Amino acid sequence: MTKDMTLTRNSTTGRRTTAGPVLGAATLAMGLIAGVFYIFACAVMPALHRSGDRVFIEAMQNINDVIQNPVFFLGFMGALLLTAVSAWQLRGTAGGRWVWAALAAYLLVFLITVAFNIPLNNDLADAGNPAKIADPAAVRDHFENTWVAWNVARAVLSTVALGCLGRALVLYGRDSAAAGTVSLSGA
Repeated sequence: MTKDMTLTRNSTTGRRTTAGPVLGAATLAMGLIAGVFYIFACAVMPALHRSGDRVFIEAMQNINDVIQNPVFFLGFMGALLLTAVSAWQLRGTAGGRWVWAALAAYLLVFLITVAFNIPLNNDLADAGNPAKIADPAAVRDHFENTWVAWNVARAVLSTVALGCLGRALVLYGRDSAAAGTVSLSGA
């Protein structure tokens, strides 16, 4: 193995930690998730808004079905778990406060998703085959505006979380440079 892995020494205990790699992974996962919500807000939902009711319902049912996959869940849950671990690892530091802020913002994203977007997705799935829905306009009206509004909230909050993690990375980098790093090379 020829990869370098940089571990930092905790300046108070002298122990090596994985805080840097965990913070980096949290930031990457958050960026991916913020991008998903952003693209829905800026492109997917405005494009679908131009569609007829049955097409809109069918497309959203398909999207909601397909997005439930291991890659998406890895990013969605990974952003939460990695940010939580990073917040714990960096507690009491200047960067740690930014990670805690990111965690708070993303917890709101998670709660919005569970409390609003997922139930709306389930209602849309329960409506059945779009070709057989008696009043597709009513099904769409129940779903679209509310789902879009909550998704915009998720996009904003996850972007705020990403910004907080970015700031934490900058502060962590400054602290690591001041404290010194240990580089481990595999051979």
